[in-house]
Amino acid sequence: MNTSPSPTPGIDTPSGSHAADTLELPRTPAKAALASFLGSTLEYYDFFIYGTAAALVFPHLFFPGDNPTVATMAAFATFGVAYVARPLGGLVMGHFGDRIGRKNVLLFTLVLMGLASLSIGLLPTYGQIGVWSTVLLVIARLAQGFSAGAESAGASSLTIEHSPEGRRGFFTSFVMTGYASGMVLSTIVFIPITALPEDQLMSWGWRIPFLLSVFVLAIAFWVRTKLDETPVFEEEVAQAGEVRKLPAREVLKYQGFDVLRVLLMSIFSVMQTVFTVFGLSYATKHGGFERTEILTVNAVAIGLSMVLMPLAGRLSDRVGRKPLMLTAMIGCAATIFLYFLALGTGNIWIVFAASLLFMTILYSGFNGVWTSFFGELFAAPVRYTGMAMGNQLGLLVAGFGPMIGSLLLADGTFGWVPVAVFGAVCALIAAGAAISARETAHTPIKELGEPYLKATARS
Repeated sequence: MNTSPSPTPGIDTPSGSHAADTLELPRTPAKAALASFLGSTLEYYDFFIYGTAAALVFPHLFFPGDNPTVATMAAFATFGVAYVARPLGGLVMGHFGDRIGRKNVLLFTLVLMGLASLSIGLLPTYGQIGVWSTVLLVIARLAQGFSAGAESAGASSLTIEHSPEGRRGFFTSFVMTGYASGMVLSTIVFIPITALPEDQLMSWGWRIPFLLSVFVLAIAFWVRTKLDETPVFEEEVAQAGEVRKLPAREVLKYQGFDVLRVLLMSIFSVMQTVFTVFGLSYATKHGGFERTEILTVNAVAIGLSMVLMPLAGRLSDRVGRKPLMLTAMIGCAATIFLYFLALGTGNIWIVFAASLLFMTILYSGFNGVWTSFFGELFAAPVRYTGMAMGNQLGLLVAGFGPMIGSLLLADGTFGWVPVAVFGAVCALIAAGAAISARETAHTPIKELGEPYLKATARS
């Protein structure tokens, strides 16, 4: 039976358009998971090489060298600048993702990220063109942030909407498995680079990891061109005649509290940047470790999470998203203190054990689940926009986590305590938001975003 729906506020319905019959469109969860995995690999490869370079070489290359401490803080600030651009990227590209489809937007963000990273690898240094090198670095970093702001929400929405019921958590976990893959790739590339003689590292060696990102870009782009638009989005367009004119306005009107919940839960990601960026800097400057030692520990610890994140996603399909999220948040609030205590021992094996517990085991409970949980809180017409807005605004804190850590760091053996307290407070705030959220693991996909569906049904 073919029926025409009554007009819904906020929908642009062209004259003469009719609702289509309910479509039975094919889902391709494995292909969607692969496309999301490769896109995230590129995103986090680029982010990790930037973070590593910001901790180890950028203070010497792109900032005046008369005050090393100020130069390091400035380099960390440029790391955080990308997180300022991320909410804008999420809002702008989320708008188009909810209007023209997930796939086309994700192709654009992929190319933008790759070109921004390639340009960083070609930049002249402060010694060559002065302050303009810093300006160009910030512009390229802003482009990276704009792209990344749209990537995770888009990839999550795309994979959720291609996944079969009861397995959304498993397939969508591959979005952040790409994060671990990107970290491992960046470290594999950077370890031999950091072993170069200092003059070669500072002159040309640091450029290689940025230039190599073009290979990941090419593979990821090819896979994404082969992917179909999601059946959920296609059905929404067919049944409504068009899509929401202003998704941001609608999601804030009907699901504003869910945007806030995602924002607060996303603050927990400060654990990741404190571990990978601030921890690297602290370990080499205050812990007495070699750069290659800590890079190797970080790569192994996060690399092992590639196994645990899909397991966490699959477990969340059975027991729910919230138990995994809360375990990760409360567990990391405690073990961040163990991690910094380990850095003070000077024993790399103790550091590895603490990293394994903190980042591999506990943090994977969050990383393997948030990509499905955040997206499932929103209805399909506003899913991309709602998830991107909340997630990227929350990530502002994570982006400036290394800089905040350097400001909080005190003198003495236990000078790291304020940094650990900062991370623990962020984790507990995120846990409170998770407790207040709806459980979504067992909700059929067409019933997700309950506040939005109820409000628009009444309208």
